[in-house]
Amino acid sequence: MWKVLHQWAKPERLYQICGWCLPGLALAAAITLLLGWVWGFGFAPPDYQQGDSVRIMYLHVPAAMGSMGIYVAMAIAAFIGLVWQMKMADLAVAAMGAVFTFIALVTGSAWGKPMWGAWWVWDARLTSELVLLFLYLGVMALYHAFDDRRIAGILILVGVVNIPIIHFSVQWWNTLHQGSTDMQQTIDPSMRTPLRWAIVGYLLLFITVTLMRLRTLILFQERKRPWAIALAHKERRR
Repeated sequence: MWKVLHQWAKPERLYQICGWCLPGLALAAAITLLLGWVWGFGFAPPDYQQGDSVRIMYLHVPAAMGSMGIYVAMAIAAFIGLVWQMKMADLAVAAMGAVFTFIALVTGSAWGKPMWGAWWVWDARLTSELVLLFLYLGVMALYHAFDDRRIAGILILVGVVNIPIIHFSVQWWNTLHQGSTDMQQTIDPSMRTPLRWAIVGYLLLFITVTLMRLRTLILFQERKRPWAIALAHKERRR
């Protein structure tokens, strides 16, 4: 099994697989995001307490979930990189993780302003999410600062401890942030469905952009290989 996976993870093969998947993924991401956002911003009802400000949820919740999920995926990729010397996947997802975390922080501040009376509070959930952003930025900085990528991989694995802190912070401490989103119990069905579409859209967008970035990284790192040189010559002739 590991031999098969290693064959599929070879740069040339992985580059081809990414290219095959990208068109369908990009189309699916666009459709699901538009469906979730148009439904959520245009047709879902306002909240009985928060009014129309609750619509920020369709941006914030998928980004917040994605910021944590991407870090876990990056940690798995880093572990694979340290053990099996497959070194590109974790770098490919780091930038998208930072973007999702930034979106979660900005939209969370905008959503919390009417409720808290301030754009930012040093709440356990917000602070741990900010730490997550710094982890993403630190990982990318280490990747570009050192040739030995194991250093960044170690930071990724150490930083995993922050993920349960983010998730359970609203239970462990007395925070201003509302409890974790429960799709079945805390959200009305008229809001739940577009939110689910938005979450799927964010996931597909993440996969699409990650595969695009992974292809770019593969070409850059394999630029002196015969297959990459042949591909470059083929593209120039078009």
